[in-house]
Amino acid sequence: MKIVSIDYGKARIGMARSDALGMLATPIGTVHEKNFRVQLEKVAEIITSENAEKVIYGLPLNMDGTEGETAALVREFAEKIKAVTNVEYEFIDERLSTVSAHRILNDVSMSGSKKRKNVVDTVSAVILLQAYLDKN
Repeated sequence: MKIVSIDYGKARIGMARSDALGMLATPIGTVHEKNFRVQLEKVAEIITSENAEKVIYGLPLNMDGTEGETAALVREFAEKIKAVTNVEYEFIDERLSTVSAHRILNDVSMSGSKKRKNVVDTVSAVILLQAYLDKN
């Protein structure tokens, strides 16, 4: 089953894909866009071009497990994407995925805030998807 993961942000959306066997997550890239409607269009186009059968969204929970404003925005985004693509989706707890992504980028000596900003969301999407694939 081909799966796409999304690390949603108001300005950047990191995306990753699984292989056809659902074993390995690889990066797609980052959508740099602040306009919600344009985000929807770009992400829906990528999901369609990837022939995704499922989308995994990182759900940004508070450290106590409650949902805040950003989690509600992710849920809204997921519903709107499903309405356009008709692809089923699930949420996965994304707490600490960005922290893990920064650790990985430190391990590969990626410095410079601009370079890091351009890839951290995609790395987070890969981490989220690989965790999902490993669990299922």
